[in-house]
Amino acid sequence: MENFLSIISNIPLFKGLPQSQLEKIEKIAVKKNFKKGELIFSENDEGNGFYIVARGKVKIYKVSLEGKEQILHIFGQGEPFGEVPVFSGGVFPANAQVLEKCSLIFFPRKAFIQLISENIPIVLNILGVLSMRLRQFTVQVENLSLKEVPGRLAGYLLLLVKEQQVEDLIQLNISKGQLASLLGTIPETLSRIFSKMNDRGLIEVEGRSIKILDTDGLEDLAVYGKI
Repeated sequence: MENFLSIISNIPLFKGLPQSQLEKIEKIAVKKNFKKGELIFSENDEGNGFYIVARGKVKIYKVSLEGKEQILHIFGQGEPFGEVPVFSGGVFPANAQVLEKCSLIFFPRKAFIQLISENIPIVLNILGVLSMRLRQFTVQVENLSLKEVPGRLAGYLLLLVKEQQVEDLIQLNISKGQLASLLGTIPETLSRIFSKMNDRGLIEVEGRSIKILDTDGLEDLAVYGKI
């Protein structure tokens, strides 16, 4: 892993903090490496701290009584996860699993709570990140409950355009099976929708590369939800 302090200083949660505070954060941080497929924590495990992705990808998911997996979020470099129990106490509300070889930074709950109680700027950064996370989950709940799958997919593709800062060629950063779970559907349905969107001239799909052909049409689909 590259210089540990450099990684911490570039994480949105701690960005802009003075060197003295970054060094205090570094002292309580623990480096952890995980292999692909490894479980980080399970739902109802004690929330003894939270993680930040230094490298790799992590999925957060729940499993229904029937054994169906629903991906809630996929986190990449610089993103925190598992932070809710740190502030509320209790257990982790979902499962976390590594999607690819990962380097994570772990912050023990007690040490982190003590640190932020003495450093208000860190608290303000955390509030900003958590507020953004709440908006993301609100949009996800709205998509899963109110929109049909084509609208959810269109919205996700438009989100990738913004995240990857491109105009017309995006890369799926997860498998189509994982994307189906994230959107609350099954791979077969997702494949059919990709084909329909391709036939309608909205997108052009080649593996994980997707060319956006009609941004306006994609935006309409994201709003109205039907092809």
